[in-house]
Amino acid sequence: MPEHSFTVFRGSESGAIKKDTTTRPELKGDECYLEVTASGLCGTDDHYRKSGIALGHEGVGIVREVGPAVGHLKKGDRVGWGYEHDSCGHCEQCLIGTETYCPERKMYGDVDQDQGSFAHGGVWREAFLFKIPDDMADEAAAPLMCGGATVFQALHFYPTAPTDRVGVVGIGGLGHLAIQFAAKMGCEVVVFSSTDDKKAEAMKLGATEFVATKGISELKLAKPINKLLVTTSFLPDWKLFLPLLAPKSTIFPLTVAHGDFSIPYMAFLGGGHTIQASVVAPRYVANRMLQFAAHHKISPMTVHYPMTEQGIEKAMDDLNAGKVRYRAVLFPESK
Repeated sequence: MPEHSFTVFRGSESGAIKKDTTTRPELKGDECYLEVTASGLCGTDDHYRKSGIALGHEGVGIVREVGPAVGHLKKGDRVGWGYEHDSCGHCEQCLIGTETYCPERKMYGDVDQDQGSFAHGGVWREAFLFKIPDDMADEAAAPLMCGGATVFQALHFYPTAPTDRVGVVGIGGLGHLAIQFAAKMGCEVVVFSSTDDKKAEAMKLGATEFVATKGISELKLAKPINKLLVTTSFLPDWKLFLPLLAPKSTIFPLTVAHGDFSIPYMAFLGGGHTIQASVVAPRYVANRMLQFAAHHKISPMTVHYPMTEQGIEKAMDDLNAGKVRYRAVLFPESK
């Protein structure tokens, strides 16, 4: 089989998006060559905008060629991929199905810097590709590869009971998916947002209670919550939220932020609470997420942009300006 060349889009020191070409050698092992049909835009992509790497990690594409050891996928299959590209396959974490914590894991931003999902093609391992359900559109599948997998991981891997009350802080790219997943799991979902602007939308997505937090010195709920998913781009004022938690509740700080994590110690200790760190889902959870989303018709709210230099820059600028409601999806110009 010949080598494969394809268009990719890189960041740059100035923040401008640059079009480039990547060439990969003849396929080996379980590698697959994909034609990219859609890509989600995640906040993490913006973090790498000035790094010079090929961007994107919420990809959907069609298998066009397969390597000699590919065993399940075939030409024409529609697949997705996300933040993790590879792992060692033999350490304890890999063997128990939590390869996202493998010491030799290969994650977006650190490896494969010559290719991403902001591209027209790519070469990826079959082992880290996910078959997309037939009745799920590309535009729905792409944001689920990271955004959906991240919130589903918090709810599914650390088991959520249908009797739990789940709090979701923020209605954005992650939050609007967390609301849908938790609601379809049978939970009461309490949504926290700065103002009432998104209340009707949150209730339509499946929320049972809505709380506007701006300018409020004390929050009150009908009943306490058991799990709190923080999906905003910043950490909340914990003094407001700790009194809302039932004893032995779990907090999931899904926010990607720098600096130290600080929380009122005695209130946290006295409630017997857990702060649970969680990264994107391992493969078996990601597959369950896709099946669950397809079965329950869970779909992100998307805004579409062309996969061009100008289109990517516009999508990123709109994301930073808070104009994307709620996930940007890029499509190659031919789509």
